[in-house]
Amino acid sequence: MTARRSKEGHIAFLLTVGLLAWLVPGAGHLAIKENKHAAIIFVTIVLTFATGLYLGSIAVIDPVGAKPWYVAQIMNSPMVAGLGHLTRTSGYRVYGRPNEIGQIYTSIAGLLNLLCVVNAVYWAHLRRTEAVGD
Repeated sequence: MTARRSKEGHIAFLLTVGLLAWLVPGAGHLAIKENKHAAIIFVTIVLTFATGLYLGSIAVIDPVGAKPWYVAQIMNSPMVAGLGHLTRTSGYRVYGRPNEIGQIYTSIAGLLNLLCVVNAVYWAHLRRTEAVGD
């Protein structure tokens, strides 16, 4: 019974780390006491995303006209869904090269955050299994 409870606790911990890492870039690493990695991840992803918004304006987050890009952008944080709703209802538009470059930057930030989420969950799993194995 305790092994099952321990396994359920482990899965809940991994889900918590993954959710934290998606909500705020770097928060998953912060939860597993990797403070330096958390700071580097946060600064890198936020600056990359902000650069994309600066270059292409908020209109680069387009959940209707650019769904493939939006899927990658939503990996940044749920905040992107709010920005997508704002751009959809307010009629923001951007065309040409700034749109393309902004979408690339914001999408790369999202995919980078996805890698960091997976990394945080993996490290959390390794640390938990090493602690149990000792």
